[in-house]
Amino acid sequence: MIHYSDSAIIQGLKLHSDFIIKHVYKEFFPTIKFLIKKNTGNEEDAEDIFQESLLVILKNVQKEEFYLTCSFLTYLYSISRNLWMQRLKVKRKGMDNFEALEKFFNISEADNIELAEVEQLRYKIYRDHFNAMEKDCQRILLLSMQKYSSKDIAETMGYSSENYAKTKKYNCKERLKKSIMEDPRMSETF
Repeated sequence: MIHYSDSAIIQGLKLHSDFIIKHVYKEFFPTIKFLIKKNTGNEEDAEDIFQESLLVILKNVQKEEFYLTCSFLTYLYSISRNLWMQRLKVKRKGMDNFEALEKFFNISEADNIELAEVEQLRYKIYRDHFNAMEKDCQRILLLSMQKYSSKDIAETMGYSSENYAKTKKYNCKERLKKSIMEDPRMSETF
């Protein structure tokens, strides 16, 4: 996957480039999804917040005085976080919002951003190694994630037995784990 600089992303957004918008979604949505799901939201909430944040950014980058003073991820994360806090405040009156929880657990926004960046790196490492696997292993692991039984996997993949499917799934999973853990970038995620 091509990595774009923050300035290239901003330029693409100014031009409403579908390609850049798709790139932003693919590259940064997992981080925002992690933020929302970690804070009582679900996948649908994450998609809503991500889209709302992107609309705010698309509007802001059109302003002449707009200047990005942090990383694009930090900017997107801050907007998403603020939108989600607003939504939680509307949903729940009282102590069940981010600010109260952050004070109670003594969590700072910097900690949240750092944690999200670590999660994004972990996801990227996983995705890189998953995509490097042979197609059969990818398919078996995807079926497994979709809660297919070993019997269903065997039928779908055309294997002769359920045991063969179990063994193949186990071997694929172990190979993926091993390659991920051997990736030098993993040291940055601990």
